[in-house]
Amino acid sequence: DQQGEPFVGQAGKLLQAMLYAIALQREQVYITNVLKCRPPANRQPQITEVQSCAHFLQQQIKLIKPKLILALGKVAAHFLLNTDVALTKLRGSIYTYSISNIPILVTYHPAYLLRNTQAKSAAYADLQLVAQYLQVSSSDT
Repeated sequence: DQQGEPFVGQAGKLLQAMLYAIALQREQVYITNVLKCRPPANRQPQITEVQSCAHFLQQQIKLIKPKLILALGKVAAHFLLNTDVALTKLRGSIYTYSISNIPILVTYHPAYLLRNTQAKSAAYADLQLVAQYLQVSSSDT
């Protein structure tokens, strides 16, 4: 919130490294949060907070028209896919954002990966799916 930019600090550095692993720079992607401000004490957002920010995120997606959405973490995945299925079960598949038919891939949030380093290999596999999708997508256009 203080810097006015999503994914800063150690989680931001890890996100940059994750993007770099699939030959992307932070400047090549649009990064945003489901919530437009951090909940007190950095707690998980309440459903009412997510709902109150939903129209902002939906408008951002409509304007940006991304080739793909990479949902980082449970909050983003559950909101974008309108589900409460466990993140571990959502990983590894391509879904569709129902409002605009944009493909969505789900992986772990970088902050989670900092606390649970054993999940980094699974996140790397997810990133390989992103790279593969983007490569196929760019060769189709």
